Amino acid sequence: MYSMSPYSGPLLTDEESIRKYGDENHWGLHVAVDLGGCDHQKICDGDYIRQFAIDLADHIRMKRFGDPVVVRFGAEPKVEGYSLVQLIETSCIAGHFAEDTDRAFIDVFSCREFPPEATAEYCKEYFGAERMQYATLFRDI
Repeated sequence: MYSMSPYSGPLLTDEESIRKYGDENHWGLHVAVDLGGCDHQKICDGDYIRQFAIDLADHIRMKRFGDPVVVRFGAEPKVEGYSLVQLIETSCIAGHFAEDTDRAFIDVFSCREFPPEATAEYCKEYFGAERMQYATLFRDI
């Protein structure tokens, strides 16, 4: 069973999320994925993270716009690691990989539907995470 952030509403299945997105005519769908106990080698490898962005976009059937931007930085251990941005034609994939704690924080935002739970599970498996929380947000005003 997956847990989710205490800062979001009830966790929906992929089918419920996609139905809600369409039925309520939301502008965007956003999934925030928090991973713990990641494979240290994977989150410290810029090339692996770059390939992840490409593979995730393919997995959720999003068309990439340009190449992934992957940069390693951080002035202190808490925030030191790689950050990722991959533009997609319907918005973006972003992430930060915290090397000192083997955690990853990944966001996928799109104005086209995609399956939030399957996306979170894909991220968990890709980085060999032991723990995962995710939250689904529906963007609108």
